[in-house]
Amino acid sequence: MRAKYKRVLIKLSGEGLMGDKPFGMSAEVIGALAQQIADVQKMGTQVCIVVGGGNIFRGAKEASEGIDRSVADQVGMLATIMNALYLQNAMEKIGLDVRVMSGLNVPQVCEPYMYRKALHHLEKGRVIIFAGGTGNPYFTTDTGAALRAAEMKCDALLKATQADGVYDADPRKNPKAKRYQSVSYKEVLDKKLQVMDLTAVTLAEESQIPIVVFAQKGKNALVDAVAGKGNFTIIK
Repeated sequence: MRAKYKRVLIKLSGEGLMGDKPFGMSAEVIGALAQQIADVQKMGTQVCIVVGGGNIFRGAKEASEGIDRSVADQVGMLATIMNALYLQNAMEKIGLDVRVMSGLNVPQVCEPYMYRKALHHLEKGRVIIFAGGTGNPYFTTDTGAALRAAEMKCDALLKATQADGVYDADPRKNPKAKRYQSVSYKEVLDKKLQVMDLTAVTLAEESQIPIVVFAQKGKNALVDAVAGKGNFTIIK
C-alpha cells in the first residue's frame, strides 16, 4: 500500500487504549497499535504521535467536579506520559527506535521537548511520541497535537477517534446523523462540530495542515488513514 503522506502526526485517543476494560490500558490494543505504526513506517512515512490520557484521567471533567483546573490539567498531562511510556515499550519490543519527548520536564523517564532535537529524531527515522501536552494547563491534547504537527512541518494531522469521521450530530445519540466526506476548517469552527477543540482547528488552519478524522479501532486503521483509504473525514 502506498502512503499518501511523507510525515504525519497521529493523535491517538487515550480512551481507545482501554480495549474492553473500563479503565487503564489493554496490552493487546497497545501491541496492535505498535505494529500498525511499524507498518506505517515501512510505507516510508515519518511518524510522530500524541496520545491522550482519557483512559486514566480527564482534566476538564475532574476540574468541573471541584479540583482546581490547573492541578487537574497537570495530572492529565502526567497521564499522557504514562500512556506514552507504555506505547514506547510496545514499539521497542518489535524493533522500532522510539523517543518520548515531554512538554513537562520529567528527565528520569523521557526527554524534554526541544524543537530542533525532535526534527533530528524524525530525520534519523525514529518515531517520536510527544507527551505532557504543551506543558501548560488549559490546553488540550488536541491543541498540543496541532502545535507539534505545525512545528514538525507534518503533511497531515491524523486524529483517531471513536467514530469514523465528523458527523453533523452525535452518531451515538442520533442514528440519522450524516458523516462528512470533507469539511472546511471554517465550517467546523462556525458549526462548532464536536471533533476537536476550536483552538486546535484554528491552529491547523493557520498552518494549512489537513486533519484526517477516522476510527482508531480497526485492524489496519492507521495504515488505511495514511494511505487515504477507508472511511474518514478530511478537514481542510
